[in-house]
Amino acid sequence: MSNYKQVILLREDLGMSKGKMIAQACHASLKAYKKSDSKLRSEWEGSGSAKIALEVDEQSLNEKRMDAEASGLTVVSVKDAGRTELEPGTETALAIGPDTEEKVDSVTSDLKLIK
Repeated sequence: MSNYKQVILLREDLGMSKGKMIAQACHASLKAYKKSDSKLRSEWEGSGSAKIALEVDEQSLNEKRMDAEASGLTVVSVKDAGRTELEPGTETALAIGPDTEEKVDSVTSDLKLIK
Protein backbone atom coordinates (compact mmCIF):
# COMPACT_ATOMS: atom_id res chain seq x y z
CA MET A 1 0.00 0.00 0.00
CA SER A 2 1.33 3.43 -0.94
CA ASN A 3 1.52 6.42 1.34
CA TYR A 4 0.18 9.71 0.05
CA LYS A 5 1.06 13.32 0.74
CA GLN A 6 0.79 16.87 -0.43
CA VAL A 7 3.61 19.39 -0.30
CA ILE A 8 3.28 23.14 -0.03
CA LEU A 9 6.19 25.21 -1.29
CA LEU A 10 6.36 28.61 0.37
CA ARG A 11 8.55 31.50 -0.74
CA GLU A 12 10.82 32.38 2.14
CA ASP A 13 12.50 35.11 0.06
CA LEU A 14 9.43 37.34 0.44
CA GLY A 15 9.78 37.83 4.19
CA MET A 16 6.14 36.95 4.85
CA SER A 17 5.00 36.85 8.46
CA LYS A 18 4.24 33.38 9.85
CA GLY A 19 0.53 34.15 9.77
CA LYS A 20 0.72 35.18 6.12
CA MET A 21 2.65 32.03 5.26
CA ILE A 22 0.05 29.88 7.00
CA ALA A 23 -2.78 31.59 5.13
CA GLN A 24 -1.02 31.14 1.78
CA ALA A 25 -0.33 27.48 2.54
CA CYS A 26 -4.00 26.93 3.35
CA HIS A 27 -5.06 28.56 0.07
CA ALA A 28 -2.63 26.36 -1.86
CA SER A 29 -3.64 23.14 -0.10
CA LEU A 30 -7.35 23.66 -0.61
CA LYS A 31 -6.99 24.70 -4.27
CA ALA A 32 -4.88 21.63 -5.04
CA TYR A 33 -7.27 19.36 -3.14
CA LYS A 34 -10.20 20.63 -5.21
CA LYS A 35 -8.26 20.21 -8.47
CA SER A 36 -6.92 16.72 -7.77
CA ASP A 37 -8.35 13.42 -8.88
CA SER A 38 -11.10 12.10 -6.58
CA LYS A 39 -9.40 8.70 -6.20
CA LEU A 40 -6.14 10.37 -5.13
CA ARG A 41 -8.07 12.58 -2.69
CA SER A 42 -9.71 9.54 -1.16
CA GLU A 43 -6.42 7.64 -0.84
CA TRP A 44 -4.72 10.71 0.67
CA GLU A 45 -7.52 11.23 3.19
CA GLY A 46 -7.44 7.54 4.10
CA SER A 47 -3.71 7.68 4.79
CA GLY A 48 -3.86 10.69 7.14
CA SER A 49 -3.82 13.67 4.72
CA ALA A 50 -0.10 14.37 5.21
CA LYS A 51 0.95 17.90 4.34
CA ILE A 52 4.57 19.01 4.26
CA ALA A 53 5.67 22.69 4.14
CA LEU A 54 8.93 23.30 2.27
CA GLU A 55 10.89 26.50 1.71
CA VAL A 56 11.78 27.85 -1.73
CA ASP A 57 12.81 31.06 -3.41
CA GLU A 58 11.23 32.33 -6.62
CA GLN A 59 13.60 30.44 -8.92
CA SER A 60 13.17 27.12 -7.07
CA LEU A 61 9.40 27.54 -7.07
CA ASN A 62 9.39 27.93 -10.85
CA GLU A 63 11.72 24.97 -11.35
CA LYS A 64 9.63 22.72 -9.10
CA ARG A 65 6.44 23.78 -10.87
CA MET A 66 7.88 22.67 -14.21
CA ASP A 67 9.20 19.40 -12.76
CA ALA A 68 5.88 18.59 -11.06
CA GLU A 69 3.85 19.38 -14.17
CA ALA A 70 6.19 17.21 -16.28
CA SER A 71 5.64 14.37 -13.77
CA GLY A 72 1.85 14.63 -14.11
CA LEU A 73 1.30 15.84 -10.55
CA THR A 74 -1.47 18.20 -9.51
CA VAL A 75 0.11 21.66 -9.27
CA VAL A 76 -1.58 24.83 -8.02
CA SER A 77 -0.10 28.28 -7.58
CA VAL A 78 -1.25 31.01 -5.20
CA LYS A 79 -0.93 34.68 -6.06
CA ASP A 80 -1.58 37.18 -3.30
CA ALA A 81 -4.44 39.67 -3.54
CA GLY A 82 -2.20 42.40 -2.12
CA ARG A 83 -4.41 43.45 0.78
CA THR A 84 -1.81 43.21 3.54
CA GLU A 85 1.91 42.50 3.16
CA LEU A 86 2.61 41.97 -0.54
CA GLU A 87 2.02 43.54 -3.91
CA PRO A 88 -1.04 42.22 -5.78
CA GLY A 89 -0.20 39.23 -7.94
CA THR A 90 2.89 38.15 -5.99
CA GLU A 91 3.25 34.38 -6.23
CA THR A 92 3.59 33.12 -2.67
CA ALA A 93 2.99 29.37 -2.67
CA LEU A 94 2.75 26.27 -4.79
CA ALA A 95 0.93 23.08 -3.82
CA ILE A 96 1.93 19.74 -5.32
CA GLY A 97 -0.36 16.75 -4.88
CA PRO A 98 -1.88 14.95 -3.17
CA ASP A 99 -0.27 11.93 -4.76
CA THR A 100 1.96 9.03 -3.77
CA GLU A 101 4.98 9.89 -1.63
CA GLU A 102 7.28 8.41 -4.26
CA LYS A 103 5.92 10.60 -7.02
CA VAL A 104 5.90 13.79 -4.93
CA ASP A 105 9.35 13.07 -3.47
CA SER A 106 10.78 12.60 -6.97
CA VAL A 107 10.25 16.35 -7.42
CA THR A 108 10.67 17.80 -3.92
CA SER A 109 13.04 15.60 -1.89
CA ASP A 110 15.91 18.08 -2.18
CA LEU A 111 14.00 20.93 -0.47
CA LYS A 112 14.21 21.88 3.20
CA LEU A 113 11.37 21.87 5.72
CA ILE A 114 10.13 25.23 6.96
CA LYS A 115 11.04 25.64 10.61
